[in-house]
Amino acid sequence: MLTRRQVVRAVGGLGAAGIAAPGLDACTGVDSVADHPGNHPIRLVKADVARSAGQPAAVDGVVAAVRSFATDLWGQVGGSEANLALSPYSIAVALAMTANGAASATARQMLEVLHVDSLAAHNTGMAALTQELQALAGPVTLRDDNRGAIALATADQLFGDRSVTWHRAFLTVLAKQYGAGMLDVDFQGDAEGARRLVNDWTARQTHARIPDILPQGIVDATTRLVLVNALYFRAPWDTPFERSATGDAAFHRADGSIVQVPMMRGDAEGSAVYLAGRHFTGARLPYRGGRLAMTVALSTAREDAAVAELLGPHALTEAGEPAVSVTMPRWSYRVATDLGEALGALGMTDAFAAGRADFSRMTADERLHLAFVVHQTFVAVDEDGTEAAAATAVGMADSAVARSHTLVLDRPFLFVIHDTAHGTPLFVGRVADPS
Repeated sequence: MLTRRQVVRAVGGLGAAGIAAPGLDACTGVDSVADHPGNHPIRLVKADVARSAGQPAAVDGVVAAVRSFATDLWGQVGGSEANLALSPYSIAVALAMTANGAASATARQMLEVLHVDSLAAHNTGMAALTQELQALAGPVTLRDDNRGAIALATADQLFGDRSVTWHRAFLTVLAKQYGAGMLDVDFQGDAEGARRLVNDWTARQTHARIPDILPQGIVDATTRLVLVNALYFRAPWDTPFERSATGDAAFHRADGSIVQVPMMRGDAEGSAVYLAGRHFTGARLPYRGGRLAMTVALSTAREDAAVAELLGPHALTEAGEPAVSVTMPRWSYRVATDLGEALGALGMTDAFAAGRADFSRMTADERLHLAFVVHQTFVAVDEDGTEAAAATAVGMADSAVARSHTLVLDRPFLFVIHDTAHGTPLFVGRVADPS
C-alpha cells in the first residue's frame, strides 16, 4: 500500500501558472485544474509508472465488449420517446477503471455487465484503443479548403479524499493503462468545493460542453472517490451539406405530432454510402479523411432490434453502397442520464450495496460502495460537421458513514413486529387511520 510519502507529489498552486513539474505526463489534464476552494493545496497521488502502449491484439475484444455493453444499456435506458444520447466508450472506460478496485462477487458482476472475460487483457486493449483513437485527431490535408481539423481527445481523472490511503496496485494500473492520476481533495471537509473542482476539470476537457457532470448535492461528506472519463469530438463532414439547400420541412414525432425543422440535404454524388440491414435502413456519412463516420438509420421493426444490429459486428464497418442522398435535420442537445438503476438491472447489484460491495482493491481504510454513476452527452450536428462531448462520473462512498434521513409518517404506513436475531415477522399490518 502506498504511504503519503511514497505517492504524493506536491502540486501546490494549480492556478494560472499551471504545473511545472516533471513526470506528470500520466495524469491527463492536471494542468487545467484550478486551485481547490478554501486555498487548500491540491496534491497529486499517482504511481510513478510510464503510460503503456497497450496490446493492439486485444483491441478487437475490447470493441466487442463495448458494443455488447452498449446494446444491453440501450435496452435499459432507451425505452422512452425523448431525446437520448450515450457514449458507450466513456461509460465503459469509467466502469473499467472502477472495476480495477473491485474484488470477489462485486468484481465478477461488474465484469459480466461489461462483457469482460479478463480485466488485465481488457486494460491493455483499452490502452491501445484509446491511443489509436486519439491518433485520429489532427489536421487533415486531403482537400485544399480549410474546413478545420478533427479533434478527438479522451481524459481520465480520479478525485480521492485526502483522508484515504490507496493501494499501490490500483493506482499503478490506472496510471499505466488509463493515464489517470488522482487529485487529493477534501470531500469530508468541503464536498461542494470538491464537486466544483470535478466539474471544472470536466468542463475544460470537454470544451465547456459538459459544464456540470456532478449536480449539486450528489457528493457529500461520505464521498471518498470520484472517477471521471471525459471525451471530446469535433469533425467536419467529408462532403459537407450545402447551406443553401437547407430548408424547413416536416419532422414526424413518435406520438404522431409534426414539427417544422431545418432539414439539410446531401447530394447523392457525395461520399455517403447506403446501408440496409434486417431491422434498419441507413447511411454512413464519413468525416473528413474517412477514418471516422456517423451512421444514421431508420428502424424498420422494433428500435431495440435495430440498435442491436447496428452495434453488432458488421453494420458499422461494412462497405455499403454508393450514391445515396441524405436528408436530415440539424440538431443540438445535451442529455443527462443516471445509470445506477440501469446498471443494477443488468446485474451490477453488489457494487451499489453498502455493506455488500467489495472494493478492497482500492483501499483498506474504509469499505466503499458505488453511490452513483452519472453520464452526460452533448451532440451538435449541422451542415459543416459534428461536435460531441461526453463525460461519465463514478462516485464511491464510505459504507460505514450514515447519511442523515428524515421520516414523516403522515400518510398510511406499514408495520412489522419481529425479533432482531432472525427478523421473524410476529405481526405485520398497515396503519391507515390512527384516529
